[in-house]
This record gives sequence, structure tokens and C-alpha cells, in this order.
Amino acid sequence: MIDWDDVAAQLDDAGCAVIPGLLDARHCARFIAAYDEPQRFRSRVVMERHGFGRGEYQYFGYPLPEPLAELRTSLYPPLARIANRWQAALGLELRFPAEHADFLATCHAAGQLRPTPLLLRYRAGDYNCLHQDLYGEQVFPLQVAVLLSQPGEDFDGGQFVLTEQRPRMQSRAEVVGLEQGDAVVFAVNQRPVQGTRGVYRVAMRHGVSRVRSGLRHTLGIIFHDAT
Repeated sequence: MIDWDDVAAQLDDAGCAVIPGLLDARHCARFIAAYDEPQRFRSRVVMERHGFGRGEYQYFGYPLPEPLAELRTSLYPPLARIANRWQAALGLELRFPAEHADFLATCHAAGQLRPTPLLLRYRAGDYNCLHQDLYGEQVFPLQVAVLLSQPGEDFDGGQFVLTEQRPRMQSRAEVVGLEQGDAVVFAVNQRPVQGTRGVYRVAMRHGVSRVRSGLRHTLGIIFHDAT
């Protein structure tokens, strides 16, 4: 059972929240094995070719496999409540529908038809540059990454990193410790922060530090589709 009050409090405080044990070891192993089944994916990206870092990832095609499809559907409603609260705090008019199917319909009407959940693979020396996963005009402000490999056994290094660009201040970095099956929920683009003079917005970016040895796999769950 996910404690969504705790998730919301972590997100408000730091722009990210850890959900321990979202996937068990069996499901993690199934996703890792799926990386070598090209029929499941719509495209493959080698990061170095695009200046994204080093490593590679693949976007799933529709229909999404289980339990990914169910996770994307079930995680969305409580995250939409947090997202709508953030929208109000930032003074933005847009509100997100309660159900993921309705939000996807909005994405598809805007021409964003391609699924965005993905599997990422990092070998020794690989890393992911700081970035934002936007993909089009329709952007859901929260996303989820699940670590599929076990730190210290399957790989070393390769920590999940967030940076927060605060107005007129230097950036703040957050390193998120994860174990196999743990998920991190984090801000895609921007989030509200309570300051002494009211709420202000900060820009967020995320990435992965250099993997020092082994093989690291991650499942990414993005809730908006891509153009």
C-alpha cells in the first residue's frame, strides 16, 4: 500500500519521493529480460549519438505490457491530485483529469500519439545528462522511474540525480538512493516552492551519474505521450 500523503509531503519538500518496493524481484527480472525482445518496442535511442550522455534506452510500443500498463493507469490518479494542487499553487489554470485515459485522450487530440514508457540500460562508463522529458505541448508534471537492478550486486555508481534551479540562486542537487524495485516520483519540469514572499516556481532536471561497473536497468513511466 502506497502512503500517498507521505509521497505528497516528500514531493512538496524536495521535488521527489521514494516509493519502496513498487516492483518485486520477479517483475524486475522480467523487465530486464524484455530489453532484448525488440518486438516490444517502437524505437531505440543510443544516447551518445544525440549528446544525451552514454547508454541507451527503448520506448515501448502499444499495447504496453503488464504490469506496466496497470501501473501507469493506477499511479496516475493520486499523482493527478498532487499535480492539480501544484497547478493551483503556481497560479496556472490548467487542471488534469482524474483518470489517465482521459488525459491520454487530450494528448492524442493534440497529436501526441506515441507511448513514452521506456527501459534504460547503462553499462560501465555510461551516464544520463540532466534533462526534462517533455515530448510535446501536453505535459504531465510528474513521472516515475523504477530501479530494476540491485546496487552493489548488479552495478556500482549510477545514482539518480535531480537538480533544482532556484530564481537568483545557485542550483541545488539531490541524489536519491534506491534499491532494486524502488521507485522515485519526481517533477518533470517545474514545481512550486514556498518562499518568504509567497510561492515561486523552480525548474527541475534529472539524470543518472556515471556507472562505475556492471549493468544498470531502469523502467521509466511517463504519463503523457509524445508527438
